[in-house]
Amino acid sequence: QLQLVESGGGLVQPGGSLRLSCAASGFTLEYYAIVWFRQAPGKEREGVLCISRSGGGTNYATSVKGRFTISRDNAKNTVYLQMNSLKPEDTAVYYCAASGSCSPYYYAMEYWGKGTLVTVSS
Repeated sequence: QLQLVESGGGLVQPGGSLRLSCAASGFTLEYYAIVWFRQAPGKEREGVLCISRSGGGTNYATSVKGRFTISRDNAKNTVYLQMNSLKPEDTAVYYCAASGSCSPYYYAMEYWGKGTLVTVSS
């Protein structure tokens, strides 16, 4: 069964950090670009960051520039989203998705995880 599983979400205070993980089973992440999306309550799903098959990163959300980074560990078949200096407006369900190439559009993705909730609140 091909699936992506996110983990690492939770409740964090403003200014804090979290690292989300996206692990794949049934296929090799190395052959895919991986995009992190997020969806806040009442808002559309938005692309946040992408890491290409070669390891290059693309930022789709200007609000996270300088605070979030994306990386991959092909040996662990896992992609990470490091989130620093978190703000209440970062509160959302975070999803990882796999595609042939980087894209900010949800309809371009081939595989999706079920998401992990990040809540930034004091």
